[in-house]
Amino acid sequence: MSQVLESMHPLLYPATTPPVETARLLPYDWLLPAGLLLAFVLVSLWLYRRSRPNDQTAGGQPDSQLSEALNQLQQLPRPGPDDQAGPWLQQLNLLLKRFCAVRYPDIASHRLSGREWLAFLDSRCPAAGLTRWMILVQGSYQPDCRLDENDINGLHNAIATWMRAHV
Repeated sequence: MSQVLESMHPLLYPATTPPVETARLLPYDWLLPAGLLLAFVLVSLWLYRRSRPNDQTAGGQPDSQLSEALNQLQQLPRPGPDDQAGPWLQQLNLLLKRFCAVRYPDIASHRLSGREWLAFLDSRCPAAGLTRWMILVQGSYQPDCRLDENDINGLHNAIATWMRAHV
């Protein structure tokens, strides 16, 4: 067996191993990561916009929503000076809540009532001044709610102003 060992070549070990160089960025090597990042951002924005409810989801274009809401407002029969105003006030509130459900689907405005409801409406359009019309939320609960012609026209105009400001 000693002849076999003597016939073998000696093992060669490298004196030193060369250090591993870190990859250097060439002048345009940053384009690929930047392009991938840009593509990711664009796809994310597209998915986000697609998942959000659009203003045109219920009833077509916003202009048609406004014209439909204003048409419904005009068709509501106004109470006379001797008539109960409670049912008319309930219909106004119902119309406003339906309009808000279409216009603001992410906000649970249908759960609001009383001062909170008027504050919500007024926060969306202070020019309409709906907070001064507390009768809008209280009138339907009063046993004998009667309004004069000026109050009926004022409330009607305030609601029409509020609707026009939101489309």
